[in-house]
Amino acid sequence: MNVKITRNAAKVLLNELAQEENNGLKVRVKVDFTHGNHVHYALGLDEPTEDDIVVATDKGIDVVLEKNEPMLDGVKIDYLYLPNEGFFITNPSKGNTGDH
Repeated sequence: MNVKITRNAAKVLLNELAQEENNGLKVRVKVDFTHGNHVHYALGLDEPTEDDIVVATDKGIDVVLEKNEPMLDGVKIDYLYLPNEGFFITNPSKGNTGDH
């Protein structure tokens, strides 16, 4: 499995992971729901389970993914400031280029 985190997203995620209340947690990306050929992703902090795989990224952030969810392989986590500030998760390798 592969995960890409942009510099903007890494900065925000590292800040969150450094918070005392998040000690021991990892970033989790999951498929929130699908419809047609479109997938919506969710992002949070969580502990891995036996159904997960932990993927190390080039930004030093481990990401938890469900092992048996093919739409998670190749996700890209970005953080945008415009038009609305927040995380933006896509999977270009699967043709998913964002929410509509």
